[in-house]
Amino acid sequence: MKKILILLFLLKFDIAQAQDFKFAFISDTHIGSPNGVAEEDLKRTVSDINSLGNMDFAIVTGDITEMGTNEEITTAKKLLDELAIPYYVIPGNHDTGWSESGGVSFITTFGYDKFAFEHKGFKFIGTASGPYVRMSDGHIPRDAVVWLDSVLNATPANQPIINANHYPLNNSLDNWFEMTDRLKKHNTQFSICGHGHANKALNFEGIPGAMGRSNLRAKDEIGGYTIVEITDDTAFFSERTPGVKTQDPWREIALNTRNYEDSTTDPRPDYSINEQYPKVKSKWSYHSSANVTSTPLVKDGKVFFGNSLGKFEALDAGTGQVNWSFQTNGGIFSSPSAFEDLVIFGSGDGNIYALNSANGNLKWKATTGSAVLGSPIIQEDVVYIGGSDGKFRALDAANGSVKWEFEGIQGAVVSKPLLSDGLVIFGAWDKNLYALDQQTGDLKWSWNNGSPNRMYSPAMCIPVAANGTVFIVAPDRYLTALNVHTGDELWRSNEATVRESIGISEDKKWIYSKTMNDEIVAYPTSREKSQVAWRMDAGFGYEHVPSMLVEKDGLVYFGTKNSTVYSINPTTQTTNWAHKIDNSMANTVNVVSEHSLVVATMDGKVEWLEFVP
Repeated sequence: MKKILILLFLLKFDIAQAQDFKFAFISDTHIGSPNGVAEEDLKRTVSDINSLGNMDFAIVTGDITEMGTNEEITTAKKLLDELAIPYYVIPGNHDTGWSESGGVSFITTFGYDKFAFEHKGFKFIGTASGPYVRMSDGHIPRDAVVWLDSVLNATPANQPIINANHYPLNNSLDNWFEMTDRLKKHNTQFSICGHGHANKALNFEGIPGAMGRSNLRAKDEIGGYTIVEITDDTAFFSERTPGVKTQDPWREIALNTRNYEDSTTDPRPDYSINEQYPKVKSKWSYHSSANVTSTPLVKDGKVFFGNSLGKFEALDAGTGQVNWSFQTNGGIFSSPSAFEDLVIFGSGDGNIYALNSANGNLKWKATTGSAVLGSPIIQEDVVYIGGSDGKFRALDAANGSVKWEFEGIQGAVVSKPLLSDGLVIFGAWDKNLYALDQQTGDLKWSWNNGSPNRMYSPAMCIPVAANGTVFIVAPDRYLTALNVHTGDELWRSNEATVRESIGISEDKKWIYSKTMNDEIVAYPTSREKSQVAWRMDAGFGYEHVPSMLVEKDGLVYFGTKNSTVYSINPTTQTTNWAHKIDNSMANTVNVVSEHSLVVATMDGKVEWLEFVP
């Protein structure tokens, strides 16, 4: 009987010992928004919180900025620093998806991108979420999941936990189940989130949830935030209009000892497609310690790539075992290129690196003024690469010395340039597509689609060219054809809802693109406006990730937002095979041969696939 009473006491201890308190729950401040009122809205919220004087701290659940620029992050930090109470922030998709630093500036400015702290008996845990630099579904970074394990392992089983994330813990995140499965093993009281810009009661497989409104005013005169009051048995969520009133609670969550059943109610990722194509095998699979958001390079019997924690790795192409690694000081989103015995890539730490492919020794390093997220292309002995410091560079591949620099770019360059007709052609997150003289770096022409919104920039697509014409697709959902010599617009078509993914046939006769739902479409490489030549329903569902299509030996390969890799026959418009790796974005694949390719996913998996006829 005595043991039973002690057990009951311990089970009750977690909530009973907690003390009443309040905290401010702020979300989606979007500093830098085009209408210019986000800063005023946040100033008003900060002033209001300070005037109330009865809150212990504030949590800001992501989308702190509009585009994740260094300037926007600095401004947000300055405004939040005016709070008279401690505050804790996590990034959201707007802070990471278009970030000119790959998320580095968020971490260096705020000091972290995830947090864990204790307050009056509760453990608060906040995790970062993306996507990072590439458009895709929401994703909790692999390094954050690894970190979360360490935090939870150090948390007493009965301690009440409050989780914070930008996205709700549902299929808004491609790896939501990694969070819920872990949190359900502990005494998780509830999870708060933003992203939806509305007050909303949620439930994540039994874990109570609360989505908070955006701090923006939207159509109202004044924005707002949420006050969360924790009592001995209930959490109350009330909307606060700064300087006006606090409304009655719109959400109440009972606080007690949680005992989540070891069962699932929401479907997990389905890998049954792999059973349909048993001739596709994984030769090997390697899971890096952080996200991988680039195309691996295969050279000299090794596979090379970098991850979002700045580690550049070389794997044995035969076994997938780590051969060597090299650590940089910023996330790597740059796909490496090869020159003689070197592998060359950019890093979020502001440097372009050239490493010896055999052992990883540094051959040279070129320092720029900001992160280098763009991928290099190398022709003869020249490296062409863009960065986030407003410059595009041509470097000597042997020693890294500057051959020429083009200045005046107003947004980050995050993609790989095209070399065509003596020009270097690339897009940036400043709404423009640029064409520079390959020998001098002089601007030959620039083009934009006329949209005032930077998010419609042709920045992520890797352009293709044929017959004196450059073809691009952008978030505006148009296929655009430009005169390669002048930049004049030849035609634009939104007949198919294409977005940021493009490819060209080996014979230069066809442009391929993914639509945003199920289809691959083909256009002729014509200078005259053309209609879709054929459509193929590949059945991949809703799709929006910038994974380019690659043709090799008459077959077209591409990846999707849930890491299913497809091989299709463009002549017969049939699927040759498909294979699912995990549930995050598959980057543009590297087709090694007719029967093998290497693919990396946002969750950090690098896999060598082989098709056995």
